[in-house]
Amino acid sequence: MTDLIIEPLDRRHDRAGFQCGVPSLDNYIQKQAGQDVKRRVSRVFIATEVGNATTIMGFYTLSSLSIELDQLPENLARKLPRHPVPVALLGRLAVNQVAQRQGVGTMLLVDAIKRILSVSDDIAIYAMVVDAIDERAQRFYESFGFSSLCSDSRRLFLPLKSWQSSGN
Repeated sequence: MTDLIIEPLDRRHDRAGFQCGVPSLDNYIQKQAGQDVKRRVSRVFIATEVGNATTIMGFYTLSSLSIELDQLPENLARKLPRHPVPVALLGRLAVNQVAQRQGVGTMLLVDAIKRILSVSDDIAIYAMVVDAIDERAQRFYESFGFSSLCSDSRRLFLPLKSWQSSGN
């Protein structure tokens, strides 16, 4: 795997050339991502290879969200105040077909977690939430310690405390 640069999406990135094999994710980066950034509803981070700053190897999105206590497992919910819990949403994560199986997805996820942890020093964020697009994606997130929220098996969460205490 070559060295990657992970940075915010900008105009020089070749969004039209990105293909991960999932039409909804391809369409998002090609047609909607720029608008989401302009509207401040999502931040989009792009992975490119050092020396090739235009080809998108992968991307992820981050935004804020709150979840109701009844969506959390009871053992966690009973320890929290009785109001919605602030979380960060990893809305999408995709890797270009040419870069799949090269560890780019892992690098993107770790970068997203690190960004959220750094922001959580200034803004309360209890956990990271992700909506796994399919079973393969769900297994990927579960391998990093994500677990299902009570309300929906494909919506997964990772308490930030668990990542911080693991020393990652």
